[in-house]
Amino acid sequence: MTSLALLSLLYFALSVLTLTDSSLSSITTASAPVASKCTLLNSFQPDFVVQGDYVIGGIFPIHFNLKMPDLNGTYRPPPINCNGHRLNPKAFRWAQTMRLAVEEINQNPVLLQNRTLGYKIFDSCGYPLTGQRAVLSMLNGVSEENSSMCTNASSLLAVIGAAGSSQSIAVSRILQTFRIPMISYASACACLSDREKYPTFFRVVPSDDYQVKAIAQLLVHFNWTWVGLLRGDNDYGRFAAKGLLRELQDTKVCVAYQEIIPLLYTRQAGLRIMKVMRSSTSKVVLVFAVEGEMTPFLSDYMTQNITGIQWVAISALVKASVFSGREYYPYLGGTIGFSIRIGHISRLGDFLQTVNPKRYPDNVLVHELWESLYGCSPFPSSVTQMPPCSGQESLLEQHSAYMNTSSPRISYNVYKAVYAIAHSLHNLLLCQPGRGPFQNSSCAQSNNIHPWQLQHYLQEVNFQIAGEEVAFDAKGNSVPYYDIINWQRGTKGNIEFVTVGLFDGTKAIGEELLIQEDRIMWAGHQSEVPVSVCSASCLPGSRKAIRHGEPICCFDCVPCDSGKISNQTNSVDCTICPEDFWSNNERTACIAKKVEYLTFDSLGIALTVMSVVGACFTLAVCGVFFCHRHTAIVRVNNSELSFFILFALTLCFLCSLLFIGKPTYWSCMLRHTAFSITFSLCISCILGKTLVVLAVFTATRPGHNIMKWLGPKQQRTIISSFTLVQVVICAAWLIDAPPFPSRNTQYEHSKIIVECSVGSSLAFWCVLGYIGLQACLCFVLAFLARRLPGNFNEAKFITFSMLIFSAVWLAFIPAYISSPGKYADAVESFAILASSFGLLFCLFAPKSYIILLKPEKNTKQHLMGK
Repeated sequence: MTSLALLSLLYFALSVLTLTDSSLSSITTASAPVASKCTLLNSFQPDFVVQGDYVIGGIFPIHFNLKMPDLNGTYRPPPINCNGHRLNPKAFRWAQTMRLAVEEINQNPVLLQNRTLGYKIFDSCGYPLTGQRAVLSMLNGVSEENSSMCTNASSLLAVIGAAGSSQSIAVSRILQTFRIPMISYASACACLSDREKYPTFFRVVPSDDYQVKAIAQLLVHFNWTWVGLLRGDNDYGRFAAKGLLRELQDTKVCVAYQEIIPLLYTRQAGLRIMKVMRSSTSKVVLVFAVEGEMTPFLSDYMTQNITGIQWVAISALVKASVFSGREYYPYLGGTIGFSIRIGHISRLGDFLQTVNPKRYPDNVLVHELWESLYGCSPFPSSVTQMPPCSGQESLLEQHSAYMNTSSPRISYNVYKAVYAIAHSLHNLLLCQPGRGPFQNSSCAQSNNIHPWQLQHYLQEVNFQIAGEEVAFDAKGNSVPYYDIINWQRGTKGNIEFVTVGLFDGTKAIGEELLIQEDRIMWAGHQSEVPVSVCSASCLPGSRKAIRHGEPICCFDCVPCDSGKISNQTNSVDCTICPEDFWSNNERTACIAKKVEYLTFDSLGIALTVMSVVGACFTLAVCGVFFCHRHTAIVRVNNSELSFFILFALTLCFLCSLLFIGKPTYWSCMLRHTAFSITFSLCISCILGKTLVVLAVFTATRPGHNIMKWLGPKQQRTIISSFTLVQVVICAAWLIDAPPFPSRNTQYEHSKIIVECSVGSSLAFWCVLGYIGLQACLCFVLAFLARRLPGNFNEAKFITFSMLIFSAVWLAFIPAYISSPGKYADAVESFAILASSFGLLFCLFAPKSYIILLKPEKNTKQHLMGK
């Protein structure tokens, strides 16, 4: 418990009220009169009193501070002194608004059925202790002569007040004992919505639950995710900060720091807070404090020359005219916050003009008002030491602290509160016996109304004033409306409070906030929205990575991995692209994967040219051999087998074209089978030629007649048999597991490689193995015949051609296995072309050379040699 609360209880016990048990009972019930006499131990006179059939109370902070008496317990404590300290013209205007509302109601022939309202208005000095004294004085009555205060129902039906939440808490705790309702015009603390603790409390100002919700929406709207929090050391600041943190839990807004302005402010404490503000990266500071708490702090703040802070103020501070001077603009200009909505009171300006010392010569407060506004005294004395004045001076525009009637806010709340009581009382008086809300359907007695009976009707009241609905929910709260206020530079350099939007609590969730951003002037006289973030937003293409041990608003931006994207700012995670899509370079969108296969591009064109050139060379050689088919070199080398080889080589060159282009079901089956069969045919022909060469030279020896087994018919049989084996292997391959086009996304995730899957790896390697077996057999036989006599021993060239063939295909195997996609097809196509060129040049280049360039050697004698 704070020292102020302890002091309040002590003073309450010592100086305010002494009641016997019977007298307390008489106040709270309507029991019969007793002999006990109520004695006032101290007197606290109201500032304004009007008698009426029904009396209500008013508590206003007409003075800023008070002088505490010395409570040492050795003598009777003197009364607390509010007078003589700084008068608050605004609060004085609020009190006059209550008087005006009562006057209007009493003049209204419809309301209250010709009954009248009276009032007692007290000064609370802005402190809970004095608020307690005020409400107890209301309950006691003005003097001891009013004996009915101990014998009848309380003469006080309701209370308008208090201003500060701490004062309302203290007052409500006393009033709830007597079940007297109170309506606050400015206490916004969310704690007062607790019906168990404050069952008789109502208010026409929105609860801070709504204000913190509005502030949270404002922070989200402007993307201020890193903010500081400055609050007063009281229930209001504590509950408001707690409510804001609760609202921010479901948002991306974090509080960088939370500092408390001490109740007993010191410069050292203020400088410590300012050091935190300077060191923080947050440029937006929320303030849950009133002008009395902020005044000393801002005085030190300005001396430190701290600028660039975007202030967000609460309703209790955002319209504080005390900070409207031009000296405040460099430090507070651009402040934005929520204020109670402006109302309209048509007669208020004229009514305020009637309040002057001439009309109220005995009212000390009116004298103080004149001294505050004009710096003169209507009744000069040696104490005031002020120049004299008439007391009938005109209230001018510069007296805005008192005469600001164009945009009343708190005054309008006071006005609504008085009318709420009047309408509730009117509804109570309209009750018909037998149809009432109380026990046995009874009604309240018009000449003996209990406050708790009025509270029932106050809870149900619903009326309109100046087009605005006035009603209370189950917690005593009114409909939340706020104006959004921006502090801008006026024409004279001072601060003007400009309305730039509104918060309408009756709208759907998410639609309550309406802001005219183009009208806002920000801190530093800037037109652009200030940035207040712990970490800069992560752009599309990256994700947030929370820093360990820091709030969620502090993070690093990590680029999305390949194949993942984020197309929103501040993405928490990256999204995986669908199977056939891949991320673009910026990682902001999934694009269709590039489909890759061996096309007629630079590589495909090169292979095509090689294939066509090879086929043309082969056909040219075939033409040369055909034209010289009767010459010795063609005849001696078995022209029929030579033409078979040339035909097979032509097919080998052309079958490489099947590997270029997008694989299809038919092209996949054809490319491998055509290649294997044509090469098998070619090697079979070369094998047949090798056997013939070996047989020819062997047949020249006595006793050997092997040539009869290798005639043309036998040669064709050998070629057909060796080729047929390959055909059978290919047929089995196509029947069991034929090659087919497939989409390979595993080798390179950013591409779709369209390739021909061999279907059966065993069949594929059997095909190549069979060709290799033929080549090895041919090589062995040719190697055996390499030293046979003759100037043109073809076995040498066959041996060399088989070496080239074998070298190409042995190099092909690792290259094919390690090459991806289209490069595997290119490797296989190149191997076909290389081996075909090797066979063509090794077998036919020497013969073509003799035929075309050395015809003199194209004779049987030269070829037979020895």
